[in-house]
Amino acid sequence: MPHFTVVPVEDKHRGEYDSVEGLSWVDYREPAAAPTAGDSYDTVSSDGHGNHKENSPFLNSSEAGKGGDYYDRNLALFEEELDIRPKVSSLLGKLVNYTNLTQGVKEHEEAESTDGSKKKVSKSPSMGTLMGVYLPCMQNIFGVILFLRLTWMVGMAGVLQSFLIVLLCCCCTMLTTISMSAIATNGVVPAGGSYFMISRSLGPEFGGAVGLCFYLGTTFAGAMYILGAIEILLTYIVPQAAIFHPSGAHDASSAMLNNMRVYGTVFLILMAVVVFVGVKYVNKFASLFLACVVISILSIYAGAIKSIFDPPEFPICMLGNRTLSRDQFDVCAKTVIKDNVTVASELWKLFCHSTNLTTENCDEYFLMNNVSEIAGIPGVASGILKDNLWSNYLEKGEILEKAHHPSVDVAGQKNNLHLYVLSDIATSFMVLVGIFFPSVTGIMAGSNRSGDLKDAQKSIPVGTILAIVTTSLVYFSCVLLFGACIEGVVLRDKYGDAVNKNLVVGTLSWPSPWVIVIGSFFSTCGAGLQSLTGAPRLLQAIAKDNIIPFLWVFGHGKANGEPTWALLLTALIAELGILIASLDMVAPILSMFFLMCYLFVNLACAVQTLLRTPNWRPRFKYYHWALSFLGMSICLALMFISSWYYALVAMLIAGMIYKYIEYQGAEKEWGDGIRGLSLSAARYALLRLEEGPPHTKNWRPQLLVLLKLDEDLHVKYPRLLTFASQLKAGKGLTIIGSVIQGNFLETYGEAQAAEQTIKNMMDIEKVKGFCQVVVANKVREGIAHLIQSCGLGGMKHNTVVLGWPYGWRQSEDPRSWKTFIGTVRCTTAAHLALLVPKNVSFYPSNHERYNEGNIDVWWIVHDGGMLMLLPFLLKQHKVWRKCKMRIFTVAQMDDNSIQMKKDLATFLYQLRIEAEVEVVEMHNSDISAYTYERTLMMEQRSQMLRQMRLTKTEREREAQLVKDRHSIARLESLYSDEEDEGDPVPENIQMTWTKEKCDAEKRNRGSAVGSFRDLISIKPNQSNVRRMHTAVKLNEVIVNRSHDARLVLLNMPGPPKNTDGDENYMEFLEVLTEGLERVLLVRGGGREVITIYS
Repeated sequence: MPHFTVVPVEDKHRGEYDSVEGLSWVDYREPAAAPTAGDSYDTVSSDGHGNHKENSPFLNSSEAGKGGDYYDRNLALFEEELDIRPKVSSLLGKLVNYTNLTQGVKEHEEAESTDGSKKKVSKSPSMGTLMGVYLPCMQNIFGVILFLRLTWMVGMAGVLQSFLIVLLCCCCTMLTTISMSAIATNGVVPAGGSYFMISRSLGPEFGGAVGLCFYLGTTFAGAMYILGAIEILLTYIVPQAAIFHPSGAHDASSAMLNNMRVYGTVFLILMAVVVFVGVKYVNKFASLFLACVVISILSIYAGAIKSIFDPPEFPICMLGNRTLSRDQFDVCAKTVIKDNVTVASELWKLFCHSTNLTTENCDEYFLMNNVSEIAGIPGVASGILKDNLWSNYLEKGEILEKAHHPSVDVAGQKNNLHLYVLSDIATSFMVLVGIFFPSVTGIMAGSNRSGDLKDAQKSIPVGTILAIVTTSLVYFSCVLLFGACIEGVVLRDKYGDAVNKNLVVGTLSWPSPWVIVIGSFFSTCGAGLQSLTGAPRLLQAIAKDNIIPFLWVFGHGKANGEPTWALLLTALIAELGILIASLDMVAPILSMFFLMCYLFVNLACAVQTLLRTPNWRPRFKYYHWALSFLGMSICLALMFISSWYYALVAMLIAGMIYKYIEYQGAEKEWGDGIRGLSLSAARYALLRLEEGPPHTKNWRPQLLVLLKLDEDLHVKYPRLLTFASQLKAGKGLTIIGSVIQGNFLETYGEAQAAEQTIKNMMDIEKVKGFCQVVVANKVREGIAHLIQSCGLGGMKHNTVVLGWPYGWRQSEDPRSWKTFIGTVRCTTAAHLALLVPKNVSFYPSNHERYNEGNIDVWWIVHDGGMLMLLPFLLKQHKVWRKCKMRIFTVAQMDDNSIQMKKDLATFLYQLRIEAEVEVVEMHNSDISAYTYERTLMMEQRSQMLRQMRLTKTEREREAQLVKDRHSIARLESLYSDEEDEGDPVPENIQMTWTKEKCDAEKRNRGSAVGSFRDLISIKPNQSNVRRMHTAVKLNEVIVNRSHDARLVLLNMPGPPKNTDGDENYMEFLEVLTEGLERVLLVRGGGREVITIYS
């Protein structure tokens, strides 16, 4: 870390130093001697040796207000933003003083051994590559499979295929290590190891799914190590300790499994108690367990070298070419000589069931073949390697035979099969891959300890790669040595039955087989303890991130941070593995989970590399996306090679966790690669969309829903969102827009609150889309801005959903309906479709279901097919699914209604839309007295309201001027509409009341009263009468046919070109939709949206 010393330039008074930039006062007092309230200078402490250390590099807003000179005067230009944009010196101070505390062993040890009153000084990370990464990785990689199953794998697969298995598995881990090194050196990796790397690279969904898979893999690894330890204990150390004994010759396997379950459960409880009592004990014995592994491996090499000139004596008894189980007899011969008399041996008694040399009951194979002894360990110089090069896979229950050994092939008695060495499971290349892969896992041990490393970004890649190279060389050399030194039938003998129940790899070791037996027992116990220590911490890290809500309880533990509840769950899951009781069955399960984890590590590196995100700057340079993809492919291949059904189950579990986090988990923003991938994909898609407008086949309504908020910023009509969700069903684009009236600088916080309110309502109504709140001086201008600017590139809205201005008749303020009509004109000008749900509060919620009923479409004019498409889209939603569709069209006097109905039916058939068709004839074109009267009332009302607003405005103006004749008044417009564009009124008004002005004012009042009288004699406009007639007649027909319809869709007429008739336009729409419960007014955007072509 850089070392800084602050030296004052000259001796000044304390207060004068405040003006020197970068200089802070040093307080040499003890922490107990706290400064007084007025002393706000001690921001730096000293260690007593002149080395000054900053107490807290973080900006404290409370300290900022203590003194006026807190901010540097040279930075006064930025002082108002220093709380959100800190000084460079503060930022660097934070980075320099950052300490990476791992959620690991060290803190728990310190917490257990530290008194409450005394605090230990935290030690800086000091572990190097050897102790921090290389040896822990070696300890985790070498394990039970090396000692218990590698010889058996070589015997079954042969040396060549065993090389291939080891090569595949080691390539997988090496490529994963390269990817992991790139991620681990791209910043600090705290506790959680692979979980942290994947979640921060691919996002919380992938991180949680793979993190739990890695947790399950580590937990089952603990179960596998415990089963391995029990197998060593009961088979090679103390077979007498078995509780269950076989009652017959053929149930030895089930008795062994029950013994494994009982002893495995006991061992698991003991190990869990050790981990619960204190992790420090596990940590202290880790070096001892590693020493056991190293000594055991060295004894193998020593034995192989010794076998060149002095092979160990482990004879194998063969009957013909069949291998006999040596633990049931002492002498490998049919007869023995006792006191110069040839008598039956133990072997004769077993095969012939008699003590004399009679052959009546003898096994035919026993009589026809000779008994011979061969060397179990011929040694390197024997040339046995060429016999062990090729595979020799066996089915379950098959006898181990030596090829090319003299024998007579006759059938023997089945009840004597227990005398031979049999294959206990069916073997194949795929099975062996699944069993061997756990022996190359453990490469994450270094990254899990990154907080304890002096230079993690150098140590992790170097140490892990060296560990993999070392272990790979050991595995390759062991495969070669086993094939060159040990007889093939002994290699295929999993439990050493042919060599007096000795551990097969122990027969090769020097100086004694017990070296490997004892060493492997302790190393597997140690590995089990390490798994039971690491798995709960991984689960605790996932739980503390709070991405999976139901795991929150496992984030808690003892006062020192020990994950007690996580340890309990880990023990329960490990017990499931122990109840399986077979090492060969448990190994493929944890292989799946580890392979899934490694696959996503490679994916994370490949995604980050291809995206070239600015933050992707690993110090480890020897990576490439192609290597990551190759590693990912090998992982995927190994999953399906070893066990396709386990692979599918593991992927299903990961997929379920992914979807659960996606829908229920807490939202996290970790700057992960999947978000970067989404951005890149979105950018690519947007650029593709820019190439041209979508084809008619791909057209769907991309909605801009204009919401109105009340004074408390609550959504006034939430059913608009319900309707949008039913129409979209999660497809395409939905933008929810709203306008807040005011000044942006003053109402920014209000806009943020409104946006959050709308987002909450969108979640409630299950609307998937975006929200945009605009602040504008006038609501109409804000809506125009939304219509013009929402969306991005080709991903823009093409349909506007607008609420109906309820109560416009009762209100004297015309702003609501003027805004409505202005929006209709804006959408028309922008060539956008428009949907106006009327009586939207009566629309169904998402929880309702219509089991019957009709959706009626009144197709008055053609506007691109919107009226046909909308009911089809609505019927995709469960609310409307069972409704039937009916289409009505209107025939005039000169139309052939019969032909129209046929044509419409043909058109719908070609559109693949099922609907009833009906043509309604409207022959009576005479204008009724009711229509005339309705039009007259409409125009009289409009004129009356205009006069009332004029009078009200004048009264308010006069009162203001009388109150203060010299004041500066801002007059409202003629219609009290702050959005209406009228002639500007001069702001500075100064009036002097003369006799002439007073008379003129009286005349104006008199004329206003006269104009009210003129309303009685008004005559309606003929154009308005015609429009009213259409509205009345259509309404009569629609109400008559569709009064019981669930929803009525009809064409929305356009507003008049002359703005003077806007108020009449609203009246026409009201008349058109009177008496209908739910109406959707539809206005097309000027393009075809539906086609008959495929």
